[in-house]
Amino acid sequence: MKIKITGKNMDITDALKEITFKKLGKLDKYFQEDVDTNVTFSVEKNRQIIEVTINLPGTILRAEEYSDDMYNSIDKAVDVLEGQIRKYKTKLQKRYQNGETIRFENIEPMPKPKEEDIPKLVKVKRFAMKPMDAEEAILQMELLRHNFFVFMNGETDEVNVVYKRKDGNYGLIEPEF
Repeated sequence: MKIKITGKNMDITDALKEITFKKLGKLDKYFQEDVDTNVTFSVEKNRQIIEVTINLPGTILRAEEYSDDMYNSIDKAVDVLEGQIRKYKTKLQKRYQNGETIRFENIEPMPKPKEEDIPKLVKVKRFAMKPMDAEEAILQMELLRHNFFVFMNGETDEVNVVYKRKDGNYGLIEPEF
């Protein structure tokens, strides 16, 4: 497992790196060596936040946990990831190996689902888009009580999306060509 550690609004100590490698190292038994893992530590007010993303062939496993202590956040994130791995691995065992133990590198990509299992587009919504700035789009989103809002950016004449984040702030998605 290749682990890349970054920090937002904080310095990463050697002890924190060491415990992160140790705790995430327990997950090595499930993967081959070249699985990329991104770990981001951040601090917001009194919350110590860890985000872990594991890029597997064909899927992504992700955990975001927080507490008042970073070491507790790490433990919680590892527990969540182990649960996701067990669930995913069990699903693959039933599908491919008749319940026998597998390792992720020995599996084939998942087959396409049957037509009746594929979610279908059941509604198309159209609306007029007037040019506005991101602040006005946030106001519109709040008035509609939605968690995202699609709008035409008046400055760039491109379609953008504003969304409400878990931390209570807002995000902006801009197209990149």
